[in-house]
Amino acid sequence: MRITHGIPFEICGGLWLAVFALSFGLTVPAFPQTPPRDALSLADEAARIAAVTTPATDFSRPEPYEARPGGAATGAADRSSFSQPLGNLRREQRLSFRLGEALFDKLWVQAPSSTQASDGLGPLFNARACASCHQGGGRGTVPSGPDEAPLGLVVRLMGPNGGDPVYGRQIQTRAAAGVAPEAHVSITWQPAAPIRLADGTQIPLRKPVLHLSDLAHGPLAPSTSADLRLAPPLIGLGLLEAIGEADIRTRADPADADGDGISGRAQVLGSTGGKPILGRFNWRADRASIAEQNAAALSTDLGLSNPIFPAYSGDCTPEQTRCLAAPDGGSVQHEGLELGQQAFALLRDYTARLAPPARRGLANPDVLRGKRIFYQSGCESCHRAKFVTERLAPDASGAVPPESFQLIWPYSDLLLHDMGEGLAGGDGAREWRTPPLWGIGLTQAVSGAHAFLHDGRAASLLEAILWHGGEAAPARDRVIALPSEDRAALLAFLRSL
Repeated sequence: MRITHGIPFEICGGLWLAVFALSFGLTVPAFPQTPPRDALSLADEAARIAAVTTPATDFSRPEPYEARPGGAATGAADRSSFSQPLGNLRREQRLSFRLGEALFDKLWVQAPSSTQASDGLGPLFNARACASCHQGGGRGTVPSGPDEAPLGLVVRLMGPNGGDPVYGRQIQTRAAAGVAPEAHVSITWQPAAPIRLADGTQIPLRKPVLHLSDLAHGPLAPSTSADLRLAPPLIGLGLLEAIGEADIRTRADPADADGDGISGRAQVLGSTGGKPILGRFNWRADRASIAEQNAAALSTDLGLSNPIFPAYSGDCTPEQTRCLAAPDGGSVQHEGLELGQQAFALLRDYTARLAPPARRGLANPDVLRGKRIFYQSGCESCHRAKFVTERLAPDASGAVPPESFQLIWPYSDLLLHDMGEGLAGGDGAREWRTPPLWGIGLTQAVSGAHAFLHDGRAASLLEAILWHGGEAAPARDRVIALPSEDRAALLAFLRSL
């Protein structure tokens, strides 16, 4: 029986159960393919979701709908894989997507300028366009030597009050006329202890060493730590935002009450009306929404005022007087901001609706073998394969959002996990959000290079695995102990994602 992929979960749920029932000679009661919400009991719906999101146990063939990681929203798999719109967008949504893409690619200039719709860059900035750090919607790259400029790799500052008292939250390496760049950033690579695999193969590891020179206002405060952050890929963000908070919290076990060694923790950022705000974006899940994540990047990376971070001076601090006095690009057509509400909404929709690409070769015997090893090694304990997104309210036109009620395969639990001393940040913190793995096999095709983990230190998927520590150490050790054929199969599975 051929399974049709890319249909909404409210349709595919019944087909999925039917396929299983038919394979065992059972009978499934018929029910409408698109049942109205008020006629479907919550208990029945929860049972269907639980059935379809249960971790795999049969690795002899692909699971139903596995080829479509974003459900009906899945995109194509090619060189432009990370810049495709969700596959189920309506015509008017595709138009908004393309308008947002133009804003994402736009090169901004400093104020004042005759092109008032494009000025306001800086005064301090790291790039002139969002696309500069996320080329093709993908991740940043790391320099191979000290003279090569980082692309999509920034220096995050952390101190008692959230940043450095003089330099703010981030080092900006570029500046508008009349304002000095904060510092020159360079990176060298320091060898780390190599890992010897069970078959005798020795894998060399490396880690970046950050160098800050030409600091415009003297050294950083003694209490400030500096850490590198690689720009992550942007695919599937709207689908991740549509996962229910309760579904994320289900996997959290901060005290490891079940004794399995995995103690994921939900990042709670505060509360609104007594309801906790759950972080799910960024390397440390310190942003709750796509809009907030975009706004912070616009402010710190480009110096653009926006509805959430309205300061014209971006990341300038009170100590940086020339920066604060620089001209701004606020305009009446943008509500006095440099990126007004309408443009901000278009940019949000673009970054929210970049599609996860379709899987490749998922029925290949090596890929299926690698999937079994992925589960048996314990990787799925944190890289959770499947979710069903929430039923989202209709938009102003009455249409259901494309992210609504989709079976998705991000391979992340969106929780914070202790990754060990080897991956501790400059502030000593060892917890990192589990990064989604969908699309990871297309990294080279999209970005032109491999750079994994928060600072890009891993030049291959195997290196990224070998850097795992803390809660992930047992899974890493199982991979180290694999025969070479099994290890190759595991990597083939990851490349198929």
